[in-house]
Amino acid sequence: MGNVQPTIVPCEDFDVTADIKAIRKACKGLGTDEEAIIQILAYRSSAQRVEIKQAYFEKYDDVSTCLSFSLSFSHTHTHTHDSHAPCYLCVTSVFAQELEEVLKKELTGSFEKAAMAMLDPPHIYFAKELRKAMKGAGTDEAVLVEILCTATNEDILSYKEAYAQVHERDLEADIEGDTSGDVRNLLTSLLQAARDEGYEVDEDLAQQDATSLFEAGEGRFGTDESTFTFILTHRNYMQLQATFKAYESLSGTDILDTIDSEATGTLKDCYVTLVRCAKNPQLYFARRLNAAMKGLGTDEDTLIRIIVGRSEIDLETVKDMYLEKYDVTLKDALDSECGGDFKRLLIEILH
Repeated sequence: MGNVQPTIVPCEDFDVTADIKAIRKACKGLGTDEEAIIQILAYRSSAQRVEIKQAYFEKYDDVSTCLSFSLSFSHTHTHTHDSHAPCYLCVTSVFAQELEEVLKKELTGSFEKAAMAMLDPPHIYFAKELRKAMKGAGTDEAVLVEILCTATNEDILSYKEAYAQVHERDLEADIEGDTSGDVRNLLTSLLQAARDEGYEVDEDLAQQDATSLFEAGEGRFGTDESTFTFILTHRNYMQLQATFKAYESLSGTDILDTIDSEATGTLKDCYVTLVRCAKNPQLYFARRLNAAMKGLGTDEDTLIRIIVGRSEIDLETVKDMYLEKYDVTLKDALDSECGGDFKRLLIEILH
């Protein structure tokens, strides 16, 4: 929203052949040249990195291995075509992972995780993060909230498509199965991608919505969540800002204070995220980065999700907000909280 700046832009003198040779060289022999890998990953756009992955597969996959693999695979695999012919889908689905497999062998820990995140197009990466948040025992609702409550309509549609493509599952059905009550209603509402994304402000509507929010919250015993959910998931950000202003005039209370006293748990996190994003999305991400580095231990998955995920959207602006809010640069914060190649990669992404 407004004038936001990324840190990663497409490399102007991009040479895919030179890049795959450099990566190949960095991974050959004893030890790994991590710096060479970092310099490529952090200075190429996502589309260029996907191109590198594809070119690497085409140049360095061992054709004979592919062929023998696909022939042996055909004995255990049901084909809809001549079972003696190599199945193109099987071969590419296994060997398209080539560059990932090479880097997985060479890299470790959070550095490996961040590198893997950078080899996927953003919508695929976020679809994988959503699945990871719902797999196994318990649901990491904080991740669902961070990804879905900050997404544009276009993002939501691309996540749904990527989720079906990668996991052969329906995102909406999984969210419905893994959440409950008001949180499920809110996330399902967001998945409809029905937010007005214009910049028009209707002052009368702002007054009307502010009154509805007041009556749904402070104005009565108990909170009518459906009113909050509808307004926060459907109105455009400028409209919401006008509504919050009208709300404060009407009630004498900041909307965040009302949410704090009226809502609890994940639902409260959803509302706070939606309000903060309507006010200033980049400040929301700065706060989230700070929270990931506070206290004991560092939430490295969140650092990866935001720094990699926002790098081509608004990370430069997130850096500005971080400095303004915390009086320390994001680079210095990462420098003191992270280590090794992981830290070097994140700092290079910050440029």
